[in-house]
Amino acid sequence: MNHKFATELLKVRQTIKESRPLIHCITNPISINDCANMVLAAGSRPIMAEHPEEVAEITAIAQTLCLNLGSITRDRLAAMEISAATAKEHNISMVVDLVGAACSSLREKFLADFIPKYGPAVIKGNITEILNTCGIDCHSSGVEANSEQLITRENAAEMAELLGKWAKAHETVLLVSGPRDFITDGEESYLLSNGVPMLGNITGTGCMLNALTASYLPAGSPLKAALLAALVLGIAGEKAAGKSQGPGTFHVNLFDEVFNLLDGDIIARAKIAKL
Repeated sequence: MNHKFATELLKVRQTIKESRPLIHCITNPISINDCANMVLAAGSRPIMAEHPEEVAEITAIAQTLCLNLGSITRDRLAAMEISAATAKEHNISMVVDLVGAACSSLREKFLADFIPKYGPAVIKGNITEILNTCGIDCHSSGVEANSEQLITRENAAEMAELLGKWAKAHETVLLVSGPRDFITDGEESYLLSNGVPMLGNITGTGCMLNALTASYLPAGSPLKAALLAALVLGIAGEKAAGKSQGPGTFHVNLFDEVFNLLDGDIIARAKIAKL
């Protein structure tokens, strides 16, 4: 990571800690507490309101809207639609996590209408969810990614061309989480190799990544917010794994490491390749 680019990313992080923007999250009950705490660890302030009759007011005072399709309900879908309309009206940036998009026709149909209508700044998901949402053939057996379709060093350039076209056409950033994270806006594409397998052994780390991205979005471009979030979570995961005995202690240590992460940690440990 060159010095200029690193400085720009670190400036985003510092600005968030100083300004403490309000992040409105509508997420699932499985990871809601972790998402709120991850927003706090990044330096932003979370509000987790999801009642359809109040979300418009909440979104209107927030700096970012963070949506998550996990464990979806009728009321939460309605709330997301209302909040997205409010965000669009007030020019508030939005991130969307495609949880389960490839395993449910309800979520698939919702996204097919939602994305072109409201134009999320960042769309996050595993490779199976991303491919499905982009209309590319994929194979799903749940909310986990198909291991045969993971992005690797060998196929990253091909994926950059394939997914980059879709991202550019929809004026969004795609954040593909996995053993290696992949990020593209159609103009620039990056492969990140930070992280540890233990991140996959606790539920909700993908949701936390989405919340981190939302936390950084008020101070940086969608591309920089996604890159910074993936780097921070991956490096914090590496540091947490070094002092944990299993998923329980790792879970607790992960928040500590995100909160305490130094700029020098990011510069020294970042494994990022521009494609």
